[in-house]
Amino acid sequence: MVRQNILITGASSGLGKGMAIEFAKMGRNLALCARRIERLEELKSELLALNPNIQVLIKPLDVNNHEQVFSVFNEFKEELGTLDRVIVNAGMGKGASIGTGYFHANKQTAETNFIAAIAQCEAAMEIFRAQNSGHLVNISSISAVRGFRRAMTVYAATKAALTSLSEGIRIDVMNTPIQITCIHPGFIRSEINDKVEKVPFIVDTETGCKAMVSAIEKEKANAFVPSYPWAILHWFLRVAPLSLIRKMS
Repeated sequence: MVRQNILITGASSGLGKGMAIEFAKMGRNLALCARRIERLEELKSELLALNPNIQVLIKPLDVNNHEQVFSVFNEFKEELGTLDRVIVNAGMGKGASIGTGYFHANKQTAETNFIAAIAQCEAAMEIFRAQNSGHLVNISSISAVRGFRRAMTVYAATKAALTSLSEGIRIDVMNTPIQITCIHPGFIRSEINDKVEKVPFIVDTETGCKAMVSAIEKEKANAFVPSYPWAILHWFLRVAPLSLIRKMS
């Protein structure tokens, strides 16, 4: 099945932008939203230059404005006729070790990565249930499989929660035309980690986004990307001793 009309949140930069480029190459219509409308306008021009035969709709959206999430999703649906796939991608990685005075940053990450993700899932699933079709894609992380320290503590916890949320929704709509996919990217270079120098197995944004889009198209329940090494390494991370996990973060 071809999912022609695709909505992506957090699309103005990083993985969201990278996925939009890959889908544009495939001839898909795109509904793109993010806080920075000027970046979306630049991206729209880039995508239409890449493929003038597609539709590219853009709207400003702060996913922490939950009412706006519902209105923007429904506006896109009305303008395109249907939404075939929604990719919940918006997120952030602020934070620090618990108890070190950065509650505000940790709270902001928790609200953006999980509470706002619930709003996006709710808005998407209302549309999909009414259509009796659709593909919900949640962008989690390899960090969802374990706890991590420092700036990763709350981030990893939100991604574990998002993975669990995806599974719960999947169970709820089993044996229906609605599909649920949870993508767990490994280390992919983007704005969220561009200041981190030493990262094992990191790949550039284009390579990572191609792997993500390929996995999304397969519509499996869970995917760890790029498949090398994460399809195997995530099993090792689940049982690795805490002393090793500590060295990784």
